[in-house]
Amino acid sequence: MYKLIALDMDGTLLTEDKIVSERTKKAIENARSQGKYVVLCSGRPIEGINRYLEELGMTSEEDYVISFNGAIVQHAKSREVISRNTLTGKDLHYLYNISKELGVNIHAFSKDGCITPKMSTYSEHEGKINGIPVLEIDYNIVSDDEEIVKIMLVDEEEILDEAIKKLPQEVYEKYTVVRSAPFFTEYLSKYANKGTGVEMLAKHLGIKRDEVICVGDAGNDIHMIEYAGLGVAMGNAFPEVKKIADYTTASNEDDGVAEVIEKFMLK
Repeated sequence: MYKLIALDMDGTLLTEDKIVSERTKKAIENARSQGKYVVLCSGRPIEGINRYLEELGMTSEEDYVISFNGAIVQHAKSREVISRNTLTGKDLHYLYNISKELGVNIHAFSKDGCITPKMSTYSEHEGKINGIPVLEIDYNIVSDDEEIVKIMLVDEEEILDEAIKKLPQEVYEKYTVVRSAPFFTEYLSKYANKGTGVEMLAKHLGIKRDEVICVGDAGNDIHMIEYAGLGVAMGNAFPEVKKIADYTTASNEDDGVAEVIEKFMLK
């Protein structure tokens, strides 16, 4: 019997209007009432997840959240951190130089929030979907040892596609690189991804790998879908996600998450 389900948010839990359907809310409520763990696992910072945790009533000390694509795993209520794998200002300077060479925009997450050397449509979008300010700052003032949670190259899909083709192989050796949207690529600690985030939480809770379900739709969900005992792709998932999944459910517009919970978790 499955004991834990990790849910991506955008394109998975949320509809295109960024809401959780009533059927999905009820399925989550029923699973939690039967002692199952339902965990939001997102590329978003915690600020962009909070309102959904509150809406779903998942704010107790028995609830957990995985943010920044697995870089941080923590208690939903106290915010006590279980696992943390982050970068530094030195990484930011390295990737900023590459972004300038490739002609793409960049932003990153530090203790001050989302920071960028030059505001773009996609940095503004990041701030809007997460309800956080985006600060335009000179990256030269960021010290080499300052903690940076994740770094993102952001731009038009065509521009980003060309930039990715030109990335030095060294980038893939130094970082976990995931495509979370057509206009977002994310660069994390080599030890951070959604799969390791879910694994750390499962170990913390004493839950076996084959008792875990992970559900997602995009490239940044692949690690956790591969880790899970049951890896699930949404009906609207990228083709490469469906290819590695054990099961494909309905789309995010058709209660795909509710279908999975009802079929595999509820007694």
